[in-house]
Amino acid sequence: MHTIHAALVAALSLLFSLSAFSQASAQMVEVELLSSQGKQVGRATLTQQQGGVRISLEARKLSPGPHGFHIHAVGKCDPPGFTSAAGHFNPDGKKHGLKNPAGPHAGDLPNLIAGADGSASIEVVASWVTLAPGSNSLMGREGSALVIHASPDDDMTDPAGNAGARIACGVISSK
Repeated sequence: MHTIHAALVAALSLLFSLSAFSQASAQMVEVELLSSQGKQVGRATLTQQQGGVRISLEARKLSPGPHGFHIHAVGKCDPPGFTSAAGHFNPDGKKHGLKNPAGPHAGDLPNLIAGADGSASIEVVASWVTLAPGSNSLMGREGSALVIHASPDDDMTDPAGNAGARIACGVISSK
């Protein structure tokens, strides 16, 4: 009986450890952003924190100036146009734009600004999303994706802020 009890305690301990590891790994996700030619042009780290998901992104090989930057609703990045990522992540059915009184989409983010050398970095908190389970989870059934657009987002025009073509995409996944 003592052996069975010890084995049961060990199994439960392992189960709790694996559960804690799984929850900890879901708290941070690395995303590789690829160009339509399949070349890596950026990397982002998404970290769950109180009040949303912190997105820290470094990108290169972009045209200088502002670029629309969004979370899209489907975790697929099929080149060349990345239309497989679908529209902006919008589980609450809002209008597009950080300045739109009827918005924003949960996936609307500030413009990413590339310098003269084509490099860009941004750190922003997406306060309407989570990496945890739930209706606003980026890890849901279809996943989600980070997308960089060719043009700046005007922060108002529905559905995508006139941000132009999708030039880079990365799947948000716990894998």
